[in-house]
Amino acid sequence: MRHWLRISALVAAIALVFAIAPARAQTTDPEAMRKAIEQLRREFEQIRKQYGDRLAALEAKVAASAVVTQDQPAVAATSPAPAPPAPAPQAPAEAGIQTQPAPAPGGASSAGASKVFNPDISAIGNFLGTGGNSTGNPDPGKALELHESEIALQAIVDPYARADFFLSFGEEGVSVEEGFVTFPTIPGGLLLKVGKMRAAFGKVNGLHTHVLPWADRPLVTRNLVGGEDGINDAGISAARLIPNPWFFLEATGQLFRGDSADVFRSSQRSDLAYLARLRAYQDLSESTNVDLGTSFATGHNNSGVTNGIDLGRFTTRLFGLDATLRWKPLQRSIYRSFIARSEFVWSRREQNDGPQSAFGYYVSGDYQLGRRWFTGVRVDRSAHADHAVLIDTGQALVLTYVPSEFSIIRGMYRRTRYAQQTQTANEFLMQFQFAIGAHGAHPF
Repeated sequence: MRHWLRISALVAAIALVFAIAPARAQTTDPEAMRKAIEQLRREFEQIRKQYGDRLAALEAKVAASAVVTQDQPAVAATSPAPAPPAPAPQAPAEAGIQTQPAPAPGGASSAGASKVFNPDISAIGNFLGTGGNSTGNPDPGKALELHESEIALQAIVDPYARADFFLSFGEEGVSVEEGFVTFPTIPGGLLLKVGKMRAAFGKVNGLHTHVLPWADRPLVTRNLVGGEDGINDAGISAARLIPNPWFFLEATGQLFRGDSADVFRSSQRSDLAYLARLRAYQDLSESTNVDLGTSFATGHNNSGVTNGIDLGRFTTRLFGLDATLRWKPLQRSIYRSFIARSEFVWSRREQNDGPQSAFGYYVSGDYQLGRRWFTGVRVDRSAHADHAVLIDTGQALVLTYVPSEFSIIRGMYRRTRYAQQTQTANEFLMQFQFAIGAHGAHPF
């Protein structure tokens, strides 16, 4: 403001000089010239006084605005309505108004600002009860157990990345189920992920336990794709949408260290595992859509490892096909829906006694009976990866009650004929899941 006054005064002085010059040019009488100069001096003093009055009025307005700005947080803190988002620290500077930072009453604003740096935190409990005859089941489980507790920490890192951590607490200890950073703004339309993550092989391998539509994983996952841990390793993933006029198409390539349950084993630094996946999605109608995928993975296995040394240098290759059909009518979507899923997996495993080619699959269907009730059926069949002549078969019936988005109660009857067993295992599983905190949606 003072700067503006100086400029205005300078303009007036220049005008005075230009006014004097013509006067000197018009007359040479000293008395007349003195009177003219005196007249101009009085006019200049009058102009300067006007500028001074305007400056005082503007400073009074600025002071009044500063008082209002300091009073606003106090009103928000005492109001019963939810507090508005904390103003950005640079807002006063952007407005060109310099005010003294006023501490908020009760520290409300500082507490709100500190929460900006906290990640979304959630906890999910998965309680499982198992009963019945488990003849031949290599993993019969316990009668009652808190099968898994998952802690999720998710937040934006900066404008270029976000981070997701999923810690799994089980009967055997704590592990990092997944911990990766995602870069969604990579040039070329790539979606890059770095860290430990579940591999994009098929559908079930990429799902966490608490989002499965069953109380366990299918036999083909257990026998050929690493079971509950699955292909889950440290590595790098790159995905990109392939533009075309017909349907959604996504290609994914992943590079892993090479250690995933009993599927891959890395004995040397160069024993990396590679994975590729191509996924297509298409809406068939406003209520129905289909999702198709094909996957391939290869890496070294543990069949030639003796005393920590890989003498055989054998590899495993996995081929997979998956299909998901979903019907969810828009007008009845909270009461009626149907999802059919299926995966087919071929395993080609090299080992000391020759290569083993094993095949397995599952087919399932889940129908929504009402707003909170779901029922489903699953059919399993799978050979063993290291002994392909051994084949397990099974069927399962599922009934699920969903009280809310934060809890699930599920009962499952599982009938399994394990290879080399004359009796059939008949088991009943009771599952209770409960969640607290903010937990983002998982991919469909």
